[in-house]
Amino acid sequence: MAFSIALRSRLVPRLLRNLRSRTSRRLLSTEAPSSSSSSSKAAPGLSSAQQSLFSDLPNHLPPPPPEAAAAALGKERKGLKFLSNVFIWALTGATAAVGYTSYAYTLDEVNQKTKAFRESASKAPPALYSTGIDKYQAMLYYTAKKVPARAIDMYLELREAVEEQVKGFTEPLSEKLLPDMHPAEQGVIYTLVLDLNETLLYTDWKRERGWRTFKRPGVDAFLEHLSKYYEIVLYTDQMDMYVIPVCEKLDPNYYIRYRLARNATKYENGKHFRDLSKLNRDPKRIMYVSGNAFDTTLQPENCVPIKPYKLESDDTALVDLIPFLEYVARNNPADIRPVLASFERKDVAKEFLERSIDYQKRMQGQRQGRFWRR
Repeated sequence: MAFSIALRSRLVPRLLRNLRSRTSRRLLSTEAPSSSSSSSKAAPGLSSAQQSLFSDLPNHLPPPPPEAAAAALGKERKGLKFLSNVFIWALTGATAAVGYTSYAYTLDEVNQKTKAFRESASKAPPALYSTGIDKYQAMLYYTAKKVPARAIDMYLELREAVEEQVKGFTEPLSEKLLPDMHPAEQGVIYTLVLDLNETLLYTDWKRERGWRTFKRPGVDAFLEHLSKYYEIVLYTDQMDMYVIPVCEKLDPNYYIRYRLARNATKYENGKHFRDLSKLNRDPKRIMYVSGNAFDTTLQPENCVPIKPYKLESDDTALVDLIPFLEYVARNNPADIRPVLASFERKDVAKEFLERSIDYQKRMQGQRQGRFWRR
């Protein structure tokens, strides 16, 4: 009896577990297709209600937007495109206006033409208005004037800064390139300005030997003799690093008092011009000798043209010019410019020689006439 009771207590739980396992297997086998299909459509980690909700969604992409939405989207894109075009047009117009203004007018002219407008825009609107609409219109009007006025102020400031930077490369380094003349020499001696290349020397370059500099015939005698009568100044468009060593060999006795290089020239229209007005000397008493005199200075009335030196072995241009320059120094005319204008840009040395010969002939004829009268 006791054995049977113990056997039941062991067999009954096993039978119950086997029965439960079988029923659960049947249930799983009957629901497997539906559950597998639903689970294949549902996202992992979701509840049964959520899985059933997602399983009802279609498996294809959402349909395209309706015609009204497409039309609204097209209008929005057209509006953005129009605004971008307006911005580009405005920017192009403003750039063109700034470029034309910078080309056609100087900084002072722009300042004078816009001064009244900028002053009116800087005034505050009146404080009292009859209605709110008048106040709003006045505020809108003054704002519309203030924006372009501020833009003009910014343009003037920027242009002034740019021109200051450019001026350092285009204008001479100082308003007075030479120190004040000694009081004992003022009104007594002239200032003789000499160019360097093709006037006192010639620079040549060949591939097999590179650069070579040739001294013009008669340079030593020219400088030594005229240094007694003139304040000699060398004025060239070459760089300092070239001028200094060349002058050390060209003028070892320092007959040339002052040497001016490229940083003392005025850059204009792609050329470096000698600005004789910045020499701190009386323009009536300045002569500029150069093989390209009228093309390299801003004061053609002070030019003494000379034949450019091109390595001719029989060149005597510098020596031939000495009589004319000595004659000017001895006679000391009050203004040299009318004297130079009388040569009409001809070869001064040759023309002066012809005039001297003609003058001597006339004087000789007068003397002979006086002799026969006696």
